[in-house]
Amino acid sequence: MNTSPKPLSKTLLPLEQQLLNYHPCNEQEEKDRLVILNALRTFPDVFTRKNETAHMTASAWVVNPARDHVLMVYHNIYHSWSWLGGHADGETDLLSVAIREVKEESGLHTVQPLSPDIYSLEVLTVDGHEKHGHYVSSHLHLNLTYLLEADDKYPLQIKPDENSGVAWFSPEKAIEASTEPWFQARIYRKLNDRLQLFRA
Repeated sequence: MNTSPKPLSKTLLPLEQQLLNYHPCNEQEEKDRLVILNALRTFPDVFTRKNETAHMTASAWVVNPARDHVLMVYHNIYHSWSWLGGHADGETDLLSVAIREVKEESGLHTVQPLSPDIYSLEVLTVDGHEKHGHYVSSHLHLNLTYLLEADDKYPLQIKPDENSGVAWFSPEKAIEASTEPWFQARIYRKLNDRLQLFRA
């Protein structure tokens, strides 16, 4: 089976170019980048939840200015402390999506990217669940993660329809707080390891 991306059209979407410029750090990212690129080129509705099989999302690894704490929320659906993020819902600027979601989920007003570039990428499985009284079938999140900074001295506020806790953790404690083993081993540890590049 040929897993190579489909040939590019003459005009690249900015997000496609970002993905092509991105250097995967491991086999997971190499394979997941191909999946995301193919989805972008195949499904015109991949930025919306109308595509019930797979759609684009953006997440954030939010650090404080000292880079010694990361922000987590206690996610009501997954019953776990987790990173912040959400659905593109038609927006193609996924960095803007990540910033918007952090503000909505944490109550923080000032959040800034440490880089405009993709920090990591991953294809995430989402089990079927109830949301707002309706069943959502199992599907994939085609996720891009960005590294953001926020001041850990500012007050935090939960978003009751999505989370029941917002708190700063040391990078290692953030991994321990999660109850999702795949995220602990494959995602959060990777994000922490890459954070070393942004420390003074």
